[in-house]
Amino acid sequence: TELGVERRFVPESCPRAVRPGDFVRYHYLGAFPDGTRFDSSYDRGSTFNVFVGKGQLIAGMDQALVGMCVNERRFVKIPPKLAYGSEGVPGVIPPNAVLHFDVLLIDLWNLEDEVQIQTYFKPEKCPRTVQVSDFVRYHYNGTFLDGTLFDSSHNRMRTYDTYVGIGWLIPGMDQGLLGMCVGEKRIITIPPFLAYGEDGDGKDIPGQASLVFDVALLDLHNPKDGIAIENQLVPESCERRSQTGDFLRYHYNGTLLDGTLFDSSYSRNRTYDTYVGKGYVIAGMDEGLLGVCTGEKRRIIIPPHLGYGEEGRGKIPGSAVLVFDIHVVDFHNPSDSVSITVHYKPSNCTVLSKKGDYLKYHYNASLLDGTLLDSTHSLGKTYNIVLGSGQVVLGMDMGLQDMCVGERRTVVIPPHLGYGEDGVEGEVPGSAVLVFDIELLELVSGLPEGYMFVWNGEVSPNLFEEIDQNHDGEVLLEEFSEYIQTQVETGKGKLAPGFDFEKIVKNMFTNQDRDGNGKVTAEEFKLKDQEAKEEHDEL
Repeated sequence: TELGVERRFVPESCPRAVRPGDFVRYHYLGAFPDGTRFDSSYDRGSTFNVFVGKGQLIAGMDQALVGMCVNERRFVKIPPKLAYGSEGVPGVIPPNAVLHFDVLLIDLWNLEDEVQIQTYFKPEKCPRTVQVSDFVRYHYNGTFLDGTLFDSSHNRMRTYDTYVGIGWLIPGMDQGLLGMCVGEKRIITIPPFLAYGEDGDGKDIPGQASLVFDVALLDLHNPKDGIAIENQLVPESCERRSQTGDFLRYHYNGTLLDGTLFDSSYSRNRTYDTYVGKGYVIAGMDEGLLGVCTGEKRRIIIPPHLGYGEEGRGKIPGSAVLVFDIHVVDFHNPSDSVSITVHYKPSNCTVLSKKGDYLKYHYNASLLDGTLLDSTHSLGKTYNIVLGSGQVVLGMDMGLQDMCVGERRTVVIPPHLGYGEDGVEGEVPGSAVLVFDIELLELVSGLPEGYMFVWNGEVSPNLFEEIDQNHDGEVLLEEFSEYIQTQVETGKGKLAPGFDFEKIVKNMFTNQDRDGNGKVTAEEFKLKDQEAKEEHDEL
């Protein structure tokens, strides 16, 4: 004769219990005391949905549901006076029938409910939170109040990307995402009237269902955002800052806003080399690389509309904010020439280096960031060249001009006057600016341009006869070489300094051997000034 309630399963966690006025969704089996079943929500494949305590249920069930937790199971015995009484339900429930119900509570909410937010992880740094009209990327697991999973972005291995607060989402999610930080994780519980309401979504979500979203925010930006720059290290000395049209070499780590690494120049052990402000890189990077110093480290945060947009690229998802931590190694402009800074110049500086002079000098060679490439000091010997003969890169030929013995200078050489785009494998990176600290130790004056040998005095009028020692009317290479060597040793003549003796003599002989037969005749033999005069006359 009395209502009987047996709690057969009670969940460990019960944050909320049914009160009169609440709306519930539950499954049930209805049977008579002999076990004969008269009704089942399971057979219909849908829960029974109803307000409690408003007379929409038989009195016994109205009472039996009060105090239940979601996922709780109760066995309820309802006497006739609290069920269908002496009349019963024709064809279904006889008069004065005792009813047994096996009840499982699936869902519970109230018309006064609001969105509930439970944050269970929040990063220490939160420079920015989600505001209305922001665009966000987040992962989520969507469940019903009983824990049944109905959707998950993790299963699709793709974030959910959307604007917030402008009606692209259900109202409860629009509210629940506001104020989140990137990296934050929260549980958002949404009553059905702020979700999919009475009808559900027509697929996976039934009508009147409370929804629980476990959300992890990965990304956040606003369409009005520009790039953001955070200076991490700016050198004390910054003589020059990058401008549009400059060519930069820099290292970088590229991450998403949640810290996920998508690319790194360090892993390739090679800088990224590009022009700035010319559209060779994404718009945000073009802007973020302007105004940097060599050696500077900065963080550049780029919204997707200045990055890879809605489509993304490779490991970069669509609509992703990009974070680049860059380190500028060097930069130059294609219009740059050699830069020379003189640190010491002797007071007695009358003889200046010029094209054709033979120079001996020490140097330290480094990159613009200070990385040492080479040093003659470590080898214990000087570097020796003939200036302007192409024995060094063009920038060094230019940088060694007009030096005194004892002078010290720094020569900065842009790559187009150095080793170019290719560099020297294993030694000099491509497109690298080179810095040489130079000290000139010795200078041997060269010969006038175009001459390999000059006389120190008057030239013998019988020069061919003197060279033709056996007087056979022909001069062989051996005779020619022996004669030139004698003139140099006796001080009567001078060879261009810095070149191999045999190569110079052979070159001189080949110039005289006009028919290429390995012999020079008197008719072929001419001095330099004689050649010039004849050519002039012919012209």
